[in-house]
Amino acid sequence: MLEIIAIIFLSREIGKLAITKGVKASTWKIYFIAGWFVLEIIGVIIGFMIFDKDNFISIELLAIAFAVTSYFVTKAQLNKLPDAEDDIDKIGRS
Repeated sequence: MLEIIAIIFLSREIGKLAITKGVKASTWKIYFIAGWFVLEIIGVIIGFMIFDKDNFISIELLAIAFAVTSYFVTKAQLNKLPDAEDDIDKIGRS
């Protein structure tokens, strides 16, 4: 349940950042959510390789750590994009 709330909150943040960059927010939200689930599955697989399958809490914590990484990766990619309107575009306007 907390994971769903985190996904909703973080996808809103990604959407706001995408709008300031002048790109479609829905596309970047989909990238974020897909990345979340893919990295969570990878985290579970790596957790099973590292820990015993009876150690569920450690596996789940590793999976969530991988999943949260998708937020930072998506945010970093968005931050690389130029803003929708730079200061250079405002030169000469009253």
